[in-house]
Amino acid sequence: MEFKDYYQALGLERTASEDEVRKAYRKLARKYHPDVSKEPDAETRMREVNEAYDVLRDKEKRTAYDALADRVARGGSAQGDFQPPPGWDEGFEFNYRPDSDGPADHAQFSEFFSSLFGQAQRRGAARQNFRARGEDHHAAIEISLEDALNGAEREITLRAMEIDAQGQAQVVPRTLHVKIPPGVGPGQFIRLAGQGMPGHGGEAAGDLFLEVRIAPHKLYRVEGRDLYMTLPVTPSEAALGGPIRAPTPGGAVVEVTVPANARNGLKLRLKGRGLPGKTPGDLYLLLDIVLPPADNDAVRQAYETLARASGSFDPRRHLGV
Repeated sequence: MEFKDYYQALGLERTASEDEVRKAYRKLARKYHPDVSKEPDAETRMREVNEAYDVLRDKEKRTAYDALADRVARGGSAQGDFQPPPGWDEGFEFNYRPDSDGPADHAQFSEFFSSLFGQAQRRGAARQNFRARGEDHHAAIEISLEDALNGAEREITLRAMEIDAQGQAQVVPRTLHVKIPPGVGPGQFIRLAGQGMPGHGGEAAGDLFLEVRIAPHKLYRVEGRDLYMTLPVTPSEAALGGPIRAPTPGGAVVEVTVPANARNGLKLRLKGRGLPGKTPGDLYLLLDIVLPPADNDAVRQAYETLARASGSFDPRRHLGV
């Protein structure tokens, strides 16, 4: 088997542009096509022209062929018993395009072509007959706490991978209509059936799974299905206890009872006031004792009275100072 010079077959220099390759092929096709040519070797020459054009019109094949030609040139003569060196095509991906413009009957091409690209063509042909459901895709979306509590319908735009007509992956923007169910929590998934990658051989497309993330809220913190809120109280409310008012995520204001001698950080639980669901979460109110500023005589006198009344109280006693 001899090494074939595809540039010579089309009468081109190696620096020829894609347009020059296309024009050379069309010119030679008109000259040697068996239906119109009177050349005695028209059929053979047409096969050679088709083969050369199949390689040089394809960027991946042409790049791989040029790299191989360079290796052959460095190693000496390309004549005689040529065999492609092992691993010559590493890093290259050859497209199978039986319906594209130009020659398609690879069975008529030479042994040289088959030894280089035949396996890739067979893999491509196998892909044409391959049947499989499309792959599932995953993406993350951020929703408001209000949407998680009440449910909503939203338009979202994602950057998605799609396969173009040449079988190449590309990133495109995609806008989807999403129904957010009430009670969905962080880390859960919303499934959009059929919005994943297309199937092969007529099989169904995969699904798109949207992982839910809840945006930070000015009042509430989400932990699982439970919600947490910091509830400010005065020193007297914490010390004496009693009823105070607190907001809830649904918008209602409720009355809660602070126990006497409540400490900073004490948790008050409102059962079932968290994220809704079969087992709804809870709302926890974390008490935060806020001191009134001593910015007038009355408040300063009150602090002095408190200090005298609690004389033996030492908050640093456990420190040994």
